[in-house]
Amino acid sequence: MTSLASNSSRSDVERLARRRAGAKMGWYIHAFVYVVVNLGLVTISVANGRTWAMYPLMGWGLGLLIHGAIVWFVAPGGGFYDRLVERERRALDAGDRG
Repeated sequence: MTSLASNSSRSDVERLARRRAGAKMGWYIHAFVYVVVNLGLVTISVANGRTWAMYPLMGWGLGLLIHGAIVWFVAPGGGFYDRLVERERRALDAGDRG
């Protein structure tokens, strides 16, 4: 029985690890596309003597920031999420069920 439980636990860990790695890879791809596209937009903007490129930089940058915050801090496996789960475990172990 312990072998079955151990295999189940390992597959859960593997699944979580793959999900976390996929989420982080998605953020890296998002950041790369952000940089490449916005370099092009800034180049076009400056070539025309305008400053309109700052608007997509700020808007998309906010989206990238939110995406990063979710991937790195809030999602399961993120530091903030792990700390919250651990705090709840300690509270439950201490007998506080509320």
